[in-house]
Amino acid sequence: MTHGVMRSARPSWGMLTALVVLASATSACGPVRSAAPLGFVFERDTFAFANETVWEYQVDPATGSTRWSKRQPVPSFSLRCGNMARAARQFRLHARFVPDAPRVDAATYAALVQEVVSRDARGRAPSPTPVVIPGMVGLRALSAAYPELVQAALGGSWRSYLQRGNWRMIFPFSERHQRATAARLHRAVSRGELPILHVLRYPQLTINHLVLVYAASPTAAGIDFVAYDPNDAEGPIHIAWNAGAGQFEYPRTRYFGGGPVKVYEVYDRWFR
Repeated sequence: MTHGVMRSARPSWGMLTALVVLASATSACGPVRSAAPLGFVFERDTFAFANETVWEYQVDPATGSTRWSKRQPVPSFSLRCGNMARAARQFRLHARFVPDAPRVDAATYAALVQEVVSRDARGRAPSPTPVVIPGMVGLRALSAAYPELVQAALGGSWRSYLQRGNWRMIFPFSERHQRATAARLHRAVSRGELPILHVLRYPQLTINHLVLVYAASPTAAGIDFVAYDPNDAEGPIHIAWNAGAGQFEYPRTRYFGGGPVKVYEVYDRWFR
């Protein structure tokens, strides 16, 4: 599967479908700027490290066409875009950083991080009983100081492969669905929520990725959604809603040539 974008491993169509089915089977169970829960700030509330891709990408600057080759050596931390988007949301909802408090030892930080990532990722408002993390200004500072500790708490790549909402990607996305999704996302972000989007071109495997949306602004063409891309620790990306064309448009990145994509929200209900 290509999560993170996960466009990092390039399996066959049949393998991808099988993984989606397995994920489903295991889940029985002026402009408007958002003020995400307590205010989401890229430089403070994202990870200091990036999700690595297991492929090297060559994006043609003229056409956007992409070629890839296997990275050697294989990155030690990859295929975790879903883990990172989910955890960034969990930290905004369930953690309170107290930078003026004394720092604690690594074992204590490990326990605090584990407590945060074990909490509900589907909440929409900050927890009334947040996990207090002393001596750190935010997630970026914590993950810069203890990258291996934080990466271990994020879990394995299977969490992205078997995210319970993956079943949705195999069904068609109508223009009506995408228009409703754009409107719903704009409302959610304007309320201060942090939607997590699954971005794809299924059955094409050129992109299959999870990002965290934290701001939105109306534009002449539609809406500009600002998102945290786990593949990029340097700055946010902008996903455009083109109202005239009735489609979402993903920017050109080091792993994708840019262009129209389908999106839907995950971690927004019990079966996704």
